[in-house]
Amino acid sequence: MKVLVAMSGGVDSSVAALMLRDAGHEVTGVTMRLWGGESDTGCCSVSDVDDARRVAQQLGVDHLVFNFSEQFDAAVVAPYVDAHVVGVTPNPCVECNRHLKFDALLERARVLGFDAVATGHHARIDALDGTARVRRGADFDKDQSYVVHMLSGDDLSTVMFPVGSMTKAQVREVAAQAGLRTASKPDSQDVCFIGSTEGRSGFLAGRMEMHPATVTDESGNEVGTVPAVELVTVGQRRGL
Repeated sequence: MKVLVAMSGGVDSSVAALMLRDAGHEVTGVTMRLWGGESDTGCCSVSDVDDARRVAQQLGVDHLVFNFSEQFDAAVVAPYVDAHVVGVTPNPCVECNRHLKFDALLERARVLGFDAVATGHHARIDALDGTARVRRGADFDKDQSYVVHMLSGDDLSTVMFPVGSMTKAQVREVAAQAGLRTASKPDSQDVCFIGSTEGRSGFLAGRMEMHPATVTDESGNEVGTVPAVELVTVGQRRGL
Protein backbone atom coordinates (compact mmCIF):
# COMPACT_ATOMS: atom_id res chain seq x y z
CA MET A 1 0.00 0.00 0.00
CA LYS A 2 1.21 3.53 -0.78
CA VAL A 3 1.31 5.49 2.47
CA LEU A 4 2.09 9.18 2.92
CA VAL A 5 3.56 9.66 6.40
CA ALA A 6 3.34 13.13 7.97
CA MET A 7 6.82 13.58 9.47
CA SER A 8 7.12 16.48 11.92
CA GLY A 9 10.73 15.84 12.80
CA GLY A 10 9.81 14.15 16.09
CA VAL A 11 10.38 10.62 17.30
CA ASP A 12 6.74 9.48 17.00
CA SER A 13 6.34 10.22 13.30
CA SER A 14 9.85 8.88 12.66
CA VAL A 15 8.93 5.52 14.20
CA ALA A 16 5.57 5.54 12.38
CA ALA A 17 7.44 5.76 9.08
CA LEU A 18 9.89 3.05 10.19
CA MET A 19 7.11 0.65 11.19
CA LEU A 20 5.19 1.10 7.96
CA ARG A 21 8.32 0.67 5.86
CA ASP A 22 9.22 -2.52 7.74
CA ALA A 23 5.65 -3.78 7.27
CA GLY A 24 6.22 -3.68 3.52
CA HIS A 25 4.33 -0.53 2.60
CA GLU A 26 5.57 1.94 -0.01
CA VAL A 27 6.31 4.86 2.28
CA THR A 28 6.84 8.50 1.40
CA GLY A 29 7.48 11.06 4.13
CA VAL A 30 6.07 14.57 3.99
CA THR A 31 6.66 17.62 6.13
CA MET A 32 4.16 20.44 6.04
CA ARG A 33 5.43 24.00 6.10
CA LEU A 34 2.66 25.72 8.00
CA TRP A 35 3.81 28.85 9.77
CA GLY A 36 5.38 31.35 7.41
CA GLY A 37 6.93 33.55 10.10
CA GLU A 38 9.86 33.00 12.41
CA SER A 39 9.60 29.98 14.69
CA ASP A 40 11.86 28.43 17.29
CA THR A 41 9.25 26.27 19.00
CA GLY A 42 6.69 23.63 18.11
CA CYS A 43 6.90 21.61 14.91
CA CYS A 44 7.58 24.32 12.32
CA SER A 45 11.19 25.23 13.00
CA VAL A 46 13.90 24.78 10.38
CA SER A 47 15.63 22.17 12.52
CA ASP A 48 12.46 20.06 12.67
CA VAL A 49 12.14 20.02 8.88
CA ASP A 50 15.79 19.04 8.65
CA ASP A 51 15.32 16.24 11.21
CA ALA A 52 12.38 14.85 9.21
CA ARG A 53 14.40 14.93 5.99
CA ARG A 54 17.39 13.22 7.58
CA VAL A 55 15.25 10.49 9.15
CA ALA A 56 13.70 9.84 5.74
CA GLN A 57 17.23 9.48 4.37
CA GLN A 58 18.06 7.03 7.16
CA LEU A 59 14.99 4.99 6.27
CA GLY A 60 15.66 5.16 2.54
CA VAL A 61 12.29 6.71 1.71
CA ASP A 62 11.42 9.78 -0.33
CA HIS A 63 10.68 12.99 1.54
CA LEU A 64 8.42 15.81 0.33
CA VAL A 65 7.68 19.27 1.70
CA PHE A 66 4.22 20.78 1.17
CA ASN A 67 3.67 24.49 1.74
CA PHE A 68 0.30 25.05 3.42
CA SER A 69 1.19 28.39 5.02
CA GLU A 70 -1.74 30.34 3.56
CA GLN A 71 -4.27 27.73 4.67
CA PHE A 72 -2.63 27.58 8.10
CA ASP A 73 -2.84 31.34 8.58
CA ALA A 74 -6.51 31.40 7.59
CA ALA A 75 -7.67 28.27 9.42
CA VAL A 76 -5.47 28.30 12.54
CA VAL A 77 -3.69 31.59 13.25
CA ALA A 78 -6.54 34.00 12.48
CA PRO A 79 -9.11 32.03 14.55
CA TYR A 80 -6.56 31.83 17.39
CA VAL A 81 -6.37 35.62 17.51
CA ASP A 82 -10.14 36.05 17.10
CA ALA A 83 -10.78 33.67 20.00
CA HIS A 84 -8.72 35.83 22.35
CA VAL A 85 -10.62 38.92 21.23
CA VAL A 86 -13.97 37.44 22.27
CA GLY A 87 -12.67 35.81 25.45
CA VAL A 88 -12.67 32.11 24.63
CA THR A 89 -9.77 29.67 24.80
CA PRO A 90 -8.56 28.37 21.43
CA ASN A 91 -6.86 25.05 20.76
CA PRO A 92 -4.78 25.66 17.64
CA CYS A 93 -3.52 22.07 17.49
CA VAL A 94 -7.07 20.74 17.13
CA GLU A 95 -7.77 23.21 14.32
CA CYS A 96 -4.47 22.36 12.62
CA ASN A 97 -5.41 18.70 12.61
CA ARG A 98 -8.94 19.48 11.47
CA HIS A 99 -8.06 21.77 8.55
CA LEU A 100 -4.50 20.85 7.58
CA LYS A 101 -3.35 17.35 8.51
CA PHE A 102 -6.70 15.67 7.98
CA ASP A 103 -8.21 17.90 5.34
CA ALA A 104 -5.67 19.56 3.07
CA LEU A 105 -3.13 16.75 3.48
CA LEU A 106 -5.67 13.99 2.98
CA GLU A 107 -6.92 15.68 -0.18
CA ARG A 108 -3.38 16.15 -1.50
CA ALA A 109 -2.64 12.49 -0.77
CA ARG A 110 -5.69 11.36 -2.73
CA VAL A 111 -4.72 13.54 -5.70
CA LEU A 112 -1.21 12.07 -5.68
CA GLY A 113 -2.52 8.50 -5.60
CA PHE A 114 -1.69 7.48 -2.03
CA ASP A 115 -3.84 4.86 -0.36
CA ALA A 116 -3.49 6.20 3.18
CA VAL A 117 -2.04 8.96 5.35
CA ALA A 118 -0.22 8.07 8.56
CA THR A 119 0.83 10.25 11.47
CA GLY A 120 2.65 9.79 14.76
CA HIS A 121 -0.37 10.58 16.93
CA HIS A 122 -0.86 8.51 20.07
CA ALA A 123 -4.38 7.40 19.19
CA ARG A 124 -5.98 4.21 17.92
CA ILE A 125 -8.73 3.35 15.47
CA ASP A 126 -11.33 0.73 16.37
CA ALA A 127 -14.48 -0.46 14.65
CA LEU A 128 -17.72 -0.25 16.62
CA ASP A 129 -20.93 -1.53 15.00
CA GLY A 130 -19.12 -1.51 11.68
CA THR A 131 -18.04 2.12 12.01
CA ALA A 132 -14.45 3.23 12.50
CA ARG A 133 -13.97 5.37 15.60
CA VAL A 134 -11.08 7.10 17.34
CA ARG A 135 -9.89 5.47 20.56
CA ARG A 136 -7.42 6.65 23.17
CA GLY A 137 -3.77 5.80 22.67
CA ALA A 138 -2.28 2.98 24.71
CA ASP A 139 -0.13 5.46 26.65
CA PHE A 140 -2.74 7.53 28.51
CA ASP A 141 -0.08 10.04 29.56
CA LYS A 142 0.61 10.77 25.89
CA ASP A 143 -2.90 10.23 24.54
CA GLN A 144 -3.73 12.54 21.61
CA SER A 145 -7.15 11.20 20.67
CA TYR A 146 -8.67 14.57 21.63
CA VAL A 147 -6.88 16.34 18.76
CA VAL A 148 -8.12 13.85 16.15
CA HIS A 149 -11.64 13.40 17.50
CA MET A 150 -13.12 15.26 14.51
CA LEU A 151 -12.19 12.56 11.99
CA SER A 152 -15.17 10.97 10.26
CA GLY A 153 -15.57 7.29 9.53
CA ASP A 154 -14.65 7.92 5.90
CA ASP A 155 -11.48 9.76 6.94
CA LEU A 156 -10.50 7.00 9.36
CA SER A 157 -10.68 4.44 6.56
CA THR A 158 -7.62 6.09 5.00
CA VAL A 159 -5.77 7.16 8.17
CA MET A 160 -3.19 5.19 10.16
CA PHE A 161 -1.76 5.75 13.66
CA PRO A 162 1.11 3.21 13.81
CA VAL A 163 2.41 4.18 17.28
CA GLY A 164 -1.01 4.44 18.92
CA SER A 165 -0.73 0.99 20.48
CA MET A 166 2.70 1.74 21.97
CA THR A 167 3.89 3.62 25.02
CA LYS A 168 6.23 6.56 24.54
CA ALA A 169 9.03 4.55 26.12
CA GLN A 170 8.50 1.78 23.57
CA VAL A 171 8.55 4.31 20.73
CA ARG A 172 11.88 5.69 21.90
CA GLU A 173 13.29 2.19 22.33
CA VAL A 174 12.38 1.27 18.75
CA ALA A 175 13.90 4.51 17.49
CA ALA A 176 17.11 3.92 19.46
CA GLN A 177 17.44 0.34 18.21
CA ALA A 178 17.07 1.62 14.65
CA GLY A 179 19.60 4.38 15.25
CA LEU A 180 17.18 7.16 14.32
CA ARG A 181 18.51 10.64 15.02
CA THR A 182 15.23 11.62 16.73
CA ALA A 183 15.32 8.79 19.30
CA SER A 184 16.09 11.05 22.26
CA LYS A 185 14.66 14.28 20.88
CA PRO A 186 12.42 16.00 23.48
CA ASP A 187 8.69 16.23 22.82
CA SER A 188 7.43 19.50 21.40
CA GLN A 189 4.36 20.82 23.21
CA ASP A 190 4.50 24.49 22.28
CA VAL A 191 2.33 26.39 19.81
CA CYS A 192 4.50 26.48 16.70
CA PHE A 193 3.79 30.09 15.74
CA ILE A 194 4.49 31.52 19.22
CA GLY A 195 8.19 32.32 19.56
CA SER A 196 9.94 31.63 22.86
CA THR A 197 11.11 35.23 23.15
CA GLU A 198 7.88 37.11 22.40
CA GLY A 199 5.53 34.61 23.99
CA ARG A 200 1.76 34.62 23.63
CA SER A 201 1.35 38.21 24.83
CA GLY A 202 3.95 39.52 22.39
CA PHE A 203 2.44 37.60 19.50
CA LEU A 204 -1.08 38.83 20.18
CA ALA A 205 -0.08 42.41 20.97
CA GLY A 206 0.84 43.00 17.35
CA ARG A 207 -2.47 41.61 16.11
CA MET A 208 -5.12 42.92 18.51
CA GLU A 209 -5.81 45.63 21.06
CA MET A 210 -5.13 44.73 24.69
CA HIS A 211 -7.18 46.03 27.64
CA PRO A 212 -5.91 46.13 31.25
CA ALA A 213 -8.46 44.86 33.77
CA THR A 214 -9.11 44.35 37.47
CA VAL A 215 -9.66 41.04 39.22
CA THR A 216 -12.48 40.89 41.75
CA ASP A 217 -13.74 38.26 44.12
CA GLU A 218 -17.34 37.01 44.26
CA SER A 219 -18.31 39.96 46.46
CA GLY A 220 -16.95 42.49 43.98
CA ASN A 221 -13.88 43.38 46.00
CA GLU A 222 -10.85 44.22 43.88
CA VAL A 223 -8.05 41.75 44.61
CA GLY A 224 -5.62 42.51 41.80
CA THR A 225 -5.09 43.48 38.19
CA VAL A 226 -4.11 41.83 34.91
CA PRO A 227 -2.20 43.55 32.10
CA ALA A 228 -4.74 42.36 29.51
CA VAL A 229 -8.12 40.71 30.02
CA GLU A 230 -7.70 39.08 26.59
CA LEU A 231 -4.88 36.94 28.01
CA VAL A 232 -7.03 35.51 30.81
CA THR A 233 -9.20 32.46 30.27
CA VAL A 234 -12.30 31.19 32.06
CA GLY A 235 -11.32 28.94 34.97
CA GLN A 236 -7.71 30.12 35.07
CA ARG A 237 -6.17 29.46 38.49
CA ARG A 238 -2.52 30.38 37.98
CA GLY A 239 -0.57 33.23 36.42
CA LEU A 240 -2.92 35.98 37.59
